[in-house]
Amino acid sequence: MAAAAPPPPPTPTPEPATTLPETAPLGHYLFTRIRLATLSDVPHIHKLIHQMAVFERLTHLFSATESSLSATLFSPTTRPFQSFTLLLLEASPNPFPPSPIDPFYTPVTKLVNLDHPIEDPERDTFKTLDDITVVGFVLFFPNYSTFLGKPGFYVEDLFVRECYRRKGFGRMLLSAVAKQAVKMGYGRVEWVVLDWNVNAIKFYEDMGADVLNEWRICRLTGEALQAYGGAD
Repeated sequence: MAAAAPPPPPTPTPEPATTLPETAPLGHYLFTRIRLATLSDVPHIHKLIHQMAVFERLTHLFSATESSLSATLFSPTTRPFQSFTLLLLEASPNPFPPSPIDPFYTPVTKLVNLDHPIEDPERDTFKTLDDITVVGFVLFFPNYSTFLGKPGFYVEDLFVRECYRRKGFGRMLLSAVAKQAVKMGYGRVEWVVLDWNVNAIKFYEDMGADVLNEWRICRLTGEALQAYGGAD
């Protein structure tokens, strides 16, 4: 993985909304927060990744465990934005309590007005604290463009739980990555999408992304990769 410049310190953000605005229009309000994931989030992260594998019809490739995620995503040497970074999106019907100061990332809060309330059958499964529920995540890490002469971010996974889809939450997560890339002076953000997922392709195009149909993914894994372990 290419070395990248250290991220700048987080900039102060406006105080998050703690109450609904007095002139708020009628609707169903939901408080949301994007924050850096921590080691204690691993059980929820593992469940989210499994749900993503089910959605993408790739459960036969799913072998991650909570232990492997803990060891690789949250090792003592892993620093946000310099290696694997995971942002969690949470939701609550009530304002979020003040977040502890994070030297790497200031949590982003937003008040969302929905047309209908969200019925979450897995609310208890994905509950973190009190009435706070995990909605989705984005996992990314630095890469490098020799043509641009700049580092960038590669998004490995972007996932929103089913009952929260088509409400702008995926856009919030991807926008958070793009904003961080701009803040760090990076040249681009890249990811892949399954060719049958037309909803996702349309969503990415609407966000301004170019879908590069002429490129193909090449991958060494499993026995094909292990065969090189003893190669001269």
